[in-house]
Amino acid sequence: MSQETELKLEVHPQDLVALLRHPLLKAQPPRRERLLNTYFDTSTLSLRAQRMAVRERRVGRRTLLTVKTAGQSVGGLSQRGEWEAPSRPGVFDFPALVDDQALAAQLASVAWQLVPVFRTDFTRRSWVLQHGPARVEVALDQGFIATGNAQGNHRQPILELELELLQGPVDALLDLAHTLALGPQGQAATALRLLPANRSKAERGYALFMGERLQPAKATPLQLGTGMHPVQAFRAAALSCLAHLQANEAGVLHPGPEGALPDPEFVHQARVALRRLRTGLRIFRSALPRRFAAHWSNEWKLLTNQLGDARNWDVFATEWMPELMESGQPASGAADGSTDALLAWVQLQRRAAWQRAADALGSREHALRLLAFTRAVLCLQPADPTSTGTLAGDSLALWARAILSERHAGLRQQARTARRVGPEGRHALRISLKKLRYAQEFLASVLPPKRVARSTAVLANAQELLGRLNDLSTAHTLLGAVAPGPASALVVHWQQSLQARLEAGLLELPAMERSLEKAPTPWG
Repeated sequence: MSQETELKLEVHPQDLVALLRHPLLKAQPPRRERLLNTYFDTSTLSLRAQRMAVRERRVGRRTLLTVKTAGQSVGGLSQRGEWEAPSRPGVFDFPALVDDQALAAQLASVAWQLVPVFRTDFTRRSWVLQHGPARVEVALDQGFIATGNAQGNHRQPILELELELLQGPVDALLDLAHTLALGPQGQAATALRLLPANRSKAERGYALFMGERLQPAKATPLQLGTGMHPVQAFRAAALSCLAHLQANEAGVLHPGPEGALPDPEFVHQARVALRRLRTGLRIFRSALPRRFAAHWSNEWKLLTNQLGDARNWDVFATEWMPELMESGQPASGAADGSTDALLAWVQLQRRAAWQRAADALGSREHALRLLAFTRAVLCLQPADPTSTGTLAGDSLALWARAILSERHAGLRQQARTARRVGPEGRHALRISLKKLRYAQEFLASVLPPKRVARSTAVLANAQELLGRLNDLSTAHTLLGAVAPGPASALVVHWQQSLQARLEAGLLELPAMERSLEKAPTPWG
């Protein structure tokens, strides 16, 4: 078995010509070949369920049989097991191909059930580059994925750059990707949109075959070892957040059917991933290089803010506006068509905000940011040169307790003063609640689970109330941007309705503040 380490980058069609003009690729003529691939599975898609792929590749007159196992992918960088050897079409001799006896036997037992599921047809231009201490195969694939199902035949374009590490360190692979992304001029201002992609051709092909639409993804639980060094714990947390962000990016970048706005949960989960990432930078700050923590905290804050308008308009249009519509017309009445005009204006603002969010996630700046952050995180090492990178016993749990204890004390103090400070104080308290909740989620695996659950439940309830109050204030502000006109009476009516809801919610604050002052700690 070979351990495949590769980096997959989506190429923006408008940047293809500039990519081919890059000095590293122009220095040698590419090897060009057409690759026809058929992916096989059982009728129940049992291989897909195990995140495996069986592929038959035809290159000229040769046929190659390939097996790929489940791996991990983050920041576009994937590592997985792979076996490949010459074969005859339609012959699945897994015992001869796979040197893992258990896996070979498992595949052999279903070989008779394998049928074609989808195919890929693309032209590959490839170069083998020596980049520092590494040898890397750079492959530019251009073509399509095709499949047929009960709903008919379907196609999806392929335009991606794959960098496979043949020899050398992973850092050199990421450095080469960054160099290519900077474009022919080697400057960030004229960089190419090479966005790290975590979905393989096989994953895309299966989704196309099943007619699956992209679904918003939530964060997966983080498992830390009690003997981990805080730097190791941060690395795991940061890569988990990055995977969470990237799992939702495509849903923001690509509109729904017939130009419909995507599911609001995509941008919401992308912002959650970014907030979790910034929380990780804060709670592990003492173990990280100062410039690293400051720089990346600012970078991710900028992107979080760029997605903020889309989230605000989503909440207003999908949650508050239906309620406001049910509240009826103002007592003085409203001009004919004013409601429709106001709804159209809200949708226009919402579409513009989503376009700004898509522009931010599809930009060359974001592509460079993802590559640079992934590389920087993987290069992190404990500051103590004598450290082995691990701590003894339950040292990480003790470290986690000290970090969370400090933050619980700060939260109690904020809760005592939030009501007196007004909207700004409530907003600051809500942000502190989110940070503490995310911090507990990061460190939950090294703390008593029942205590973590009780503590997190109190934080979640308080966060829900403050979030509702914040959304009401935001909705009131958004309506304030409506230009004077026929809908003015309706706008005033809606604002009064929002204000009444806000004042009712404020009555719940004293009880919430008392619950936070007595919030249980997540340690024994």
